[in-house]
Amino acid sequence: MNEKIKIYGLIGKDIKYSFSQKFFLEKFQKESIVNTNYEIFDIPKIENVLYVFKTPYLEGCNVTIPYKTSIIPFLTKIVPEAKSIGSVNVIKIYNQCKTGFNTDVLGFESSFKKDLNNQFIKKNKKNLQALILGTGGVSKTISFVLEKLQISYKYVSRNKKKNKNFLVYEDLNQNLLEEHKIIINCTPVGTYPNVDLCPNIPYQYISSEHYFYDLVYNPNKTLFLKKAEKKGALIKNGLEMLYLQAEESWNIWKNRKYK
Repeated sequence: MNEKIKIYGLIGKDIKYSFSQKFFLEKFQKESIVNTNYEIFDIPKIENVLYVFKTPYLEGCNVTIPYKTSIIPFLTKIVPEAKSIGSVNVIKIYNQCKTGFNTDVLGFESSFKKDLNNQFIKKNKKNLQALILGTGGVSKTISFVLEKLQISYKYVSRNKKKNKNFLVYEDLNQNLLEEHKIIINCTPVGTYPNVDLCPNIPYQYISSEHYFYDLVYNPNKTLFLKKAEKKGALIKNGLEMLYLQAEESWNIWKNRKYK
């Protein structure tokens, strides 16, 4: 009798380019993990996730843009860290219970902390300030990590909000960019195939004293990072974060203590 095929997958929108399927299928092959598959669940609206959850033998999913926050009402429970952030990127399904986790925290924190040892960042550590571009689900993860590391930050959004911690792109000027040495792009702007786009910030004020982190990983070097690098800034893309959070996803799916 054939064994059932365990199914994992990625829930998102316009995600044919995704890293996750390639990563997990290669992992299954390399580690001789049999009777297991990883599928793409590209859905036009979050309500369609109800059909995804009916997939036979579905044991877990990753969640990506734009559903990391809107997926929450469709889950049975959420672990405390993901709940406090308000963002879920991993779902474990066990006995029809759908539990939400956030492994982006581990991925970003581990990747980002490596660069905190950089000489420039070390020198400025006491008064480090960051700008978080974007206010979607993943931006909450980034702010959670920055707070943990005692780095102050402001969000940059396209729309004006009645909150002093929120700026709009038009607010960005020389003074603000000189004060905020860390710029983190949490928007999908610049993702393949739209490689000629980048967040609308005044790059003329960027210097070798800046650190640019782009959560986009495809292309390897976005226009956002290219412009910063041209000005001498330290740059990093989101690929390392992605590998780290993906491995942690697998740990959650296979660990029986997470139910």
